[in-house]
Amino acid sequence: MDGSDLFFLIFAVLGGLALFIFGMNVMTDGLRKGVGSRLRDILARTTANRCAGIGLGTLLGLLIHSSGTSVMLVGFVNAGLMSLFQSVPVILGANVGTTISMQAISFRLGDYAFFIIAVGFIIKMGVPDPRIKQFGLALLGFGLLFLGMTIMSDAVKPHRETLAPLLEGISADTWRGMLLGVLLATAITAVVQSSGATIGMCFALIQAGVFTSIEQTFPIVLGAHLGTCATALLSSIGTNIQARRCAFSHLAFNVLNVLLALIAQRFFLWLIPLTSDDVLRQTANMHTAVMLVAAVLILPVTPLFAKAVSAILRSRKPEPQPSFLDDQLLIFPEKALEATIRELQRVARICARSLMISAETVFVKHDKRIVREIKMNERVVNEVKISMKDYLTRLTDRYLSRRQSILIQHVDRCMIDLERIGDHIDAICDLSLRRHKSTATLVDKDSLDMLFDLYARALRIFRAVIESLNPEGREFQQMAEKILRMRDEYVLLSMNTKAAFTDKVAQRIVTPLAGFYFSEYIAGLDRIVKHSKSIALAERQPQFWIKRKKLDRQATKPPDFTRPTLVDPHDYLDRLQSEEYL
Repeated sequence: MDGSDLFFLIFAVLGGLALFIFGMNVMTDGLRKGVGSRLRDILARTTANRCAGIGLGTLLGLLIHSSGTSVMLVGFVNAGLMSLFQSVPVILGANVGTTISMQAISFRLGDYAFFIIAVGFIIKMGVPDPRIKQFGLALLGFGLLFLGMTIMSDAVKPHRETLAPLLEGISADTWRGMLLGVLLATAITAVVQSSGATIGMCFALIQAGVFTSIEQTFPIVLGAHLGTCATALLSSIGTNIQARRCAFSHLAFNVLNVLLALIAQRFFLWLIPLTSDDVLRQTANMHTAVMLVAAVLILPVTPLFAKAVSAILRSRKPEPQPSFLDDQLLIFPEKALEATIRELQRVARICARSLMISAETVFVKHDKRIVREIKMNERVVNEVKISMKDYLTRLTDRYLSRRQSILIQHVDRCMIDLERIGDHIDAICDLSLRRHKSTATLVDKDSLDMLFDLYARALRIFRAVIESLNPEGREFQQMAEKILRMRDEYVLLSMNTKAAFTDKVAQRIVTPLAGFYFSEYIAGLDRIVKHSKSIALAERQPQFWIKRKKLDRQATKPPDFTRPTLVDPHDYLDRLQSEEYL
């Protein structure tokens, strides 16, 4: 093989691998969107039922693979929407589901790749139904996946006699060959962050005739199991201890199934060849068998597994507060509403923590740890907002009093305001990161003191919001009035601070660039206080309170809804297009 052949071989394999990974991403994204957003909501509401958890996890693994599922689970656990115990069965199922998706890929459909791509493209472009369009996109990705595998296989095939001796050291026949294969596959999977891509390359080498026995592919499969854990571990950086335990449980399960496979190596290498004469199918069956056996063994002892993970990953900090959105409370509307207000207070504390530590990025220096925590907290708030909206929507399926029906609207509005506050805090953090890159943004101490006073005032207002969101108290309206008075005082201070900064820029005490950045800081704080005011206005409404004597009252089914007479939409179109409207 000369230099030219080597060059084209390397880039043909890399191009085929890129097409394979891209096709896999397109396929999983299309399947996920085709199934709909309800899948996410169902996952967030997974209970302690282990069988339901592993079944749902298998479905998620089939759709988005174990690495994507584990990242989603880490996010849910970090947001307090799931416990570690609830996440473990889903992790087991996700790993099994991933092997099922690779079973479909193991069938030799490369000759039909262009046909599958064409059909998927026609469905995507020609069918009006959005959901069917997504399934067409999934089919297109499925075809691209096979095309990428065919490209890799065809590129390697002419050089198989050269490559086979180089890879013959990878084999389960010797411990050295086993270790080499596991480490190599682990490294590749960790880099590309997809066990499917590693298994796909293994399939391509089988089709090219480089790998000719299950003994050669066995270490590759085990290494892929270990390497896929890198994605979840990376996503858990900066999260709370429970989320890190969730990511570690993914690693622990895969380490256990690899150790089990090594212990039972002779059994697997004897059993799997009996399932098929094709090495490609044998490899896919091995992938599934190792995962399935380990999942079946661990599922009955899930509580012990979760406790072991917690014992290994200890923390001196108190356990993070879980979500108050309990599905079992939905039959008691007043208790459910009390829980939503408690959840608002929990989210407000998370935002307050971000607002407090973001001040360090403004007044002190750039700290990666602080920035990472702010970003993680912002994701938590976004996750809770989605779950809160789903929780309130399901609460409307019960019979609600007039006050409860209106209180739901106020709670939803408050959650939206808190989510926007989280966005503004994140924007302030990003603004600080950009500002610290230029020395032209440096200002005098008097300017920093003015901004610090405004920052402290905004933080005090937001802490008052946290105090007001206490369902045990009965002073929502009084606390709302207090927040509104504090807001009026803040507005006066903000106006004076803006005027002072404008005067400093005019007198060239600070640079125009510094004036620009500090104006953005003030605008960000103004927006945070504005949303705090919006929460206070909601709390000031007469419907915003919890009726203690109704906490244990169950709700009946809502009365039948009388559907109003449908209107003619053309009337509105005519009015929108009329000159009077414009």
